[in-house]
Amino acid sequence: MKNTFIIFLGLIILLAACTFDYGQSDDGEKETPDLIMENVEYVRVRAADQIARFQAERAERYEKQGVMKLMNFSFEQYGEKGEEVNALGKAGYASIDIETGDVNMDEGVWIEVESENIILETKQLEWKDEPRTLNTGPENEVNIYQESGTSFTGIGLFVDARNRTYEFIGVVSGIFIPGDEEEE
Repeated sequence: MKNTFIIFLGLIILLAACTFDYGQSDDGEKETPDLIMENVEYVRVRAADQIARFQAERAERYEKQGVMKLMNFSFEQYGEKGEEVNALGKAGYASIDIETGDVNMDEGVWIEVESENIILETKQLEWKDEPRTLNTGPENEVNIYQESGTSFTGIGLFVDARNRTYEFIGVVSGIFIPGDEEEE
């Protein structure tokens, strides 16, 4: 029994003297999400009206970074009083800045804006909420389609949603078919 006690005491002293290297902690970027949700549906409401809804196969929230990462993401944005869908889209991946509302979508982006009668397809797209701009980056190819048959392919799209202007940074090619103008 005395030998067992000495061995036990020796193990305790040995374990107390050991240190384990867990690697350096980088407080700036936490790799493990604070919250993981699967098959998520989120509805944003303002003054009792739905303004947006998103769905994701997987959502990961990182509190220190203030970021929500979404996999297989889709969304709908509603028009006035939440009655009709004005815009809808999807992406394989999206990262949302929780504080600013900025969204970076990647891995195949498809967006349809009903009020503009436009469909946009690209690999990557960034939405900046405060200035209300969309940007694909200078090297990304973008395809734009309209129901009228108009279609453009260009490199590096910048959209100012407030002023309703579209600008390509690189080469653009396509077909423009004027829509029917309503007579006054």
